[in-house]
Amino acid sequence: MPALCRDCLTTFETGKRCPACGRPRVIAHPELFELSIAHMDCDAFYASVEKRDDPSLRDKPVIIGGGRRGVVSTACYIARIRGVRSAMPMFQALKLCPDAVVVKGRMSAYVQVSKQIRAMMNDLTPIVEPLSLDEAFMDLTGTARLHHAPPAVMLARLVKRMEDELGLTGSIGLSHNKFLAKVASDLDKPRGFSVIGRAETMAFLKDKPVRMIWGVGGQTQAALDKAGIRTFSDLLRWDKDELIARFGGMGERLWHLARGEDRRRVSANAPVKSISNETTFGEDTSDPEILDGHIWRLAENVADRAKAKDKAGRVVTLKLKRANHSSLTRRTSLTDPTQIADRIYRTARALFDQVGDEGPYRLIGVGISHLSDAGGADTSGDLLDPQAKARAGAERATDAIRKRFGPDAIVKGRALR
Repeated sequence: MPALCRDCLTTFETGKRCPACGRPRVIAHPELFELSIAHMDCDAFYASVEKRDDPSLRDKPVIIGGGRRGVVSTACYIARIRGVRSAMPMFQALKLCPDAVVVKGRMSAYVQVSKQIRAMMNDLTPIVEPLSLDEAFMDLTGTARLHHAPPAVMLARLVKRMEDELGLTGSIGLSHNKFLAKVASDLDKPRGFSVIGRAETMAFLKDKPVRMIWGVGGQTQAALDKAGIRTFSDLLRWDKDELIARFGGMGERLWHLARGEDRRRVSANAPVKSISNETTFGEDTSDPEILDGHIWRLAENVADRAKAKDKAGRVVTLKLKRANHSSLTRRTSLTDPTQIADRIYRTARALFDQVGDEGPYRLIGVGISHLSDAGGADTSGDLLDPQAKARAGAERATDAIRKRFGPDAIVKGRALR
């Protein structure tokens, strides 16, 4: 059976240890060197970047988030062992892990690292489909001739390079389609490398819960439970027409996934529809100074993400949630797309001024949509704001300084509110 040492990248026949280096981190599978669709997911990405940049956090439970009424962005594996999970309310996370170190996220730092990882992926294949800053699909079909090694070896080389050069770890899922590759990447985290081959697909899925399907959220899960569908075996008992009649378009997708079929291609040009960021306050607030500072920080985060993706948005959206959980959403279209934080901030701030005094608020969010490539962004200027072009130039210069000297090299005064 084909085998690969994940430490020294030696290929050999099955064995519990590598014959070259003697280490036990070996992956063996009958189809190891035949499969080419992969999913790479960084391990606790935000928390791992914080631990790398601050070694004093290495052995401590770390939660990325903020405020007792906020939510967990991510948590390191030490905190996860205590039960902390992404999107969990912060007060609940701190009950489970009271000794956790809570770190406010540094989106600009994560974006920069994401770019470095993406460049490493692009060295393997031009067909990389990002899902977020820390995960992506890759199609390595036909790359063996270029790299003189099968895709499995190159994927092991990728995560080894991430550890050696960036001090970060990732987990690989390798299979014959996107659905199974993503499932596989989550089987053995952290530092995992899992394979699901064609021959074993049906046996592997048979008794697995349908909640492992990416995109099956709470409402879909409740509908499936109501229909008595909890495992893939349950799905196999339904005809395609019955599933479509019951669940619409999702029903057809479920029928195919139950059989391990996923015809979606890995696409390097998969469209990103919007970029947004939001924050939940520790206490409800109507203070315009505090809210203004948050609008600026959110605009900066959105701009950082847009620049990382080389995208710009023509529509700016402001989202507010009141203390009673009712929501307000306001949006406006620009004359040309933007990725400049200053312009996003000023537009979102104008939307906030239109809302008037309808607080206090417990959440605020800023986003851009109707995205396009950034090549023609922020070029037309603003007749009503002659200084806009100069501020955009200053922001580009600031970006260059931060890239060279770190994200905290320059901090705007309003960001300190």
